[in-house]
Amino acid sequence: MQSTDLGNKESGKIWHRKPSPATRDGIIVNIIHTTSDYLPKVLRFLNVAFDSSGDGLIAGDHQGNIYVFDLSGNRFNLVQRTAQACTALAFNLRRKSEFLVALADYSVKCFDTVTKELISWMRGHESSVFSISVHASGRYAITTSSDTAQLWDLDTFQRKRKLNILQSVGIQKVFFLPLSNTILSCFKDNSIFAWECDTLFCKYQLPAPPESSSILYKVFAVTRDGRILAAGGKSNHLHLWCLEAKQLFRIIQMPTKVRAIRHLEFLPDSFDAGSNQVLGVLSQDGILRFLNVQTCKLLFEVGSLDEGISSAVISPHGRYIASIMENGSLNIYSVQALTQEINKPPPPLVKVIEDLPKSKLTSGDIKIKVTSGRVQQPAKSRENQIQTRILKQDLTSHFENKENELSGGLNRKRLQILLKGYGEYPTKYRMFIWRSLLQLPENHAAFSSLIDKGIHVAFLNLQKKYPIKSRKLLRVLQRTLSALAHWSAIFSDTPYLPLLAFPFVKLFQNNQLICFEVVATLIINWCQHWFEYFPNPPINILSMIENVLAFHDKNLLQHFIDHDITSQLYAWPLLETVFSEVLTREEWLKLFDNVFSNHPSFLLLTVVAYNICSRAPLLNCNLKDDFEYFFHHRNNLDISIVIREVYHLMDTTPTDIHPDSTLDAFVALTKGQYPVFNQYPKFIVDYQTQERERIRKDELDYLRERQTVENMQAEAEQQRAEDETWYQKQELLRKAEEARREMLLLEEEKMVQQRQRLAAVKRELKAKEIQLQEAARRRFLKLQQDQREMELRRLDDELERKNLTRNQEAVAKEMREDADTYRRKVNLEEHMFHRLIETDRAQNQKTQELIEENLAKAEQACLNTDWRIQALHKQRCDDLQRNECYQEMANLLRKNRRKEIEVLNAMMEKEAVKWKEAEEKNFRLKSEKKASALSDASRQWFLEKEISDALEHTEHPCDEGPRCQNDQAASSCLPRASPLSDISEVGSSTWISLNQRKIQWDAMEQDLLERVRNLRQRLTAQARNRCQTPHLLAT
Repeated sequence: MQSTDLGNKESGKIWHRKPSPATRDGIIVNIIHTTSDYLPKVLRFLNVAFDSSGDGLIAGDHQGNIYVFDLSGNRFNLVQRTAQACTALAFNLRRKSEFLVALADYSVKCFDTVTKELISWMRGHESSVFSISVHASGRYAITTSSDTAQLWDLDTFQRKRKLNILQSVGIQKVFFLPLSNTILSCFKDNSIFAWECDTLFCKYQLPAPPESSSILYKVFAVTRDGRILAAGGKSNHLHLWCLEAKQLFRIIQMPTKVRAIRHLEFLPDSFDAGSNQVLGVLSQDGILRFLNVQTCKLLFEVGSLDEGISSAVISPHGRYIASIMENGSLNIYSVQALTQEINKPPPPLVKVIEDLPKSKLTSGDIKIKVTSGRVQQPAKSRENQIQTRILKQDLTSHFENKENELSGGLNRKRLQILLKGYGEYPTKYRMFIWRSLLQLPENHAAFSSLIDKGIHVAFLNLQKKYPIKSRKLLRVLQRTLSALAHWSAIFSDTPYLPLLAFPFVKLFQNNQLICFEVVATLIINWCQHWFEYFPNPPINILSMIENVLAFHDKNLLQHFIDHDITSQLYAWPLLETVFSEVLTREEWLKLFDNVFSNHPSFLLLTVVAYNICSRAPLLNCNLKDDFEYFFHHRNNLDISIVIREVYHLMDTTPTDIHPDSTLDAFVALTKGQYPVFNQYPKFIVDYQTQERERIRKDELDYLRERQTVENMQAEAEQQRAEDETWYQKQELLRKAEEARREMLLLEEEKMVQQRQRLAAVKRELKAKEIQLQEAARRRFLKLQQDQREMELRRLDDELERKNLTRNQEAVAKEMREDADTYRRKVNLEEHMFHRLIETDRAQNQKTQELIEENLAKAEQACLNTDWRIQALHKQRCDDLQRNECYQEMANLLRKNRRKEIEVLNAMMEKEAVKWKEAEEKNFRLKSEKKASALSDASRQWFLEKEISDALEHTEHPCDEGPRCQNDQAASSCLPRASPLSDISEVGSSTWISLNQRKIQWDAMEQDLLERVRNLRQRLTAQARNRCQTPHLLAT
């Protein structure tokens, strides 16, 4: 019986070798689930269900782990972890990959086994669901709890109907009849109703069972054709109902040791058209009994009192039985193995001929008795007693036959006879024959413990020494060699072990257990005494080979001696590679058919036979390299001849030098655990192990130190590279700083020049302002002097008038009027002068404010120009840095620069025009100033002339006639009618001069503003020239 522990694996194989269930118990495999915690415990399986094909089943444990087992594909997979116990399981018959599971929280969930996703979640029960029945079409499902049954649509996962009952009644089971549209509901009061699935119309009700055999039904089972219903309960009676006739037609009484029935299920048969005849009955003692309901005969049993069954399910095609044991494990039985004895054909009919008393026999006197089952002995006659002689078997032959008997019904002697006749075993059965000859125990647990130790340290870098192309083959070789090294420490130090094991690994790469056990058996039997001189080659074994070769072919041995060729060259390469280098696959298999079928000394004699059969080419070899090449490469040699020579050597070699006198007979590996292999000098192996461990530690220390040094070198190299990068960056920054410093110096020089020009302009403006202020001051002083002179003259005139009043009373009034007129004229002129002075002062103040404002604006414009120059300088630096990226825009920039040059030329021409206009305006201003000066001179002259005339008139009043004539003469130049008209003319001329002065000041203000505007334009043009000059140089 094979046993599989699921452990923490989510997938894997169900069994490791092909199952061969015994007729006694029929168990294919026993499945358990244990945890790998500190305190391991067994997880109990609770429910199991088959799919519609019968080759797959689903099982759930009490922690909610749900597994799917594929019996045809020999695989299991963990499909869901529900984290709570499952109370019922069922497959969806329409969508094969979906299954329903009822959980401890009273809900029903639908999962997919392929995607492992939740399909639906159905709620509605208020107690634990213990049964799930799926309709044959796969469209509907019925879930049953103790208080209700609910009908679900599996397409929409919606509840269609709900069966509500009284609490006092209770539900036992509600399920679909197979291959029909009928729902059968069984209640705790033994009432059974049949309902139509679509309309839920009650079709019929079964009558109550007779009182003489009345039992409370607990479990039910229906045949595949839906005609017979089997019911049982807490009794040893079974009731069989005919659902077509709706009556109880048979009561079966189970054996007395059956007190209660826990489960019923019919065993399907492919040839009974659904009218199943075999019923499985699980009783309270945990034994599942199968009986024929027609003949009421017990056919076979499953389980025992020690290993009881708690529940069982039979596959739809009737091949498997899945049972949950009382210890929580899951057993899968083969129905074919269990029914093998039942399905045997009846025994043959035996004819027994009795002797008659007379010596002559006639045909009419012969009596024939035909019996079934056993042969009846004929009756002995009194006259002729039959003498019986018992022949004792030869004990020696008996023991030989017993020794030659192999597993699988094979016999070693017969196999040897077959091998000598055909030369090799059939290819189809070779592996089976080898396994039988070597008597492999197939210790799965022991091999798994060796494999679980992982790859041995000695074989971690196996691919470097033996570069095998196939990764799978290399992996299997690593695992096999590691298992051997974990089995015995010497194999980790054996250098030729990969060569020895490689042909077997290549042959059994799909079955690592067989590969390991074959190699281990080979080492124990055919490699005896190989490790006594470890780490040197087996000198004792090579000496045996040399002795045999000396006996059978002295010339060849002498040829080896003459050329200094030892057995380590002509024998050891063949042994350490087990002839895999010198033979093809077919030849190697043929040779080892004979090796495994004979005594372990056969392999040593094969080496001698190979040398003897190759004596011709070997005698022609004279160089050591030729001999080495010969024993490491394939040669043109018939292996059949070598094998015949081996058998000849086996028969003709004397006993004293024959290897079988030294080598032990074949010993198979022990079952359960592998034997201890310690046939080697342990102190050497231990010393080598210690040395290897020390060397390994030294290597680790060296590698660690080298890694540290490499890390330090890498860090130093990285630091050097970082320093170099930093120095390069610093150099670039220094060069950039120098370039920018030079640019700043140039800009500062330009700024100094601009400041100098601006200071010159300011000085010019200040000088002009001072000149204007000086001119205004002189005019104001002159006006004050004129005013004082006029005041003195007025006082003089008043004194003169006062003096004249005494003498000229007649003309006093007229003089007074003249004085009043003159006073008004003087007041008016004085008022006009005051207004002129105030106007000049206001105009000068406005002009000064305007000049200061213009200067401030000009200074601000200079600052703005400086800021723009700096911004343009930065932009130019950015343009220089991005010059490489803007090469593709060079043509457009050149065009733009040409246009800018044209605009610049136009602006320069415009500036020249403006300067010319400014010069013209300046010339006009000078001419106007000259005109103003002439008008002032003429006005002064006029005033002086009038004053002098007035004085002359006061001094010589009698000279009126000449004066009038002179006046008339003068009037021709300056016409005037009277003194009043003269005064009005003086006032009008003064007003004209004031208006002209105002016009002149306005013109000067406009001229100054125009000059400030021209200065701003010139500064802007210069800034543009400075910004555009680098672009022009770049082009």
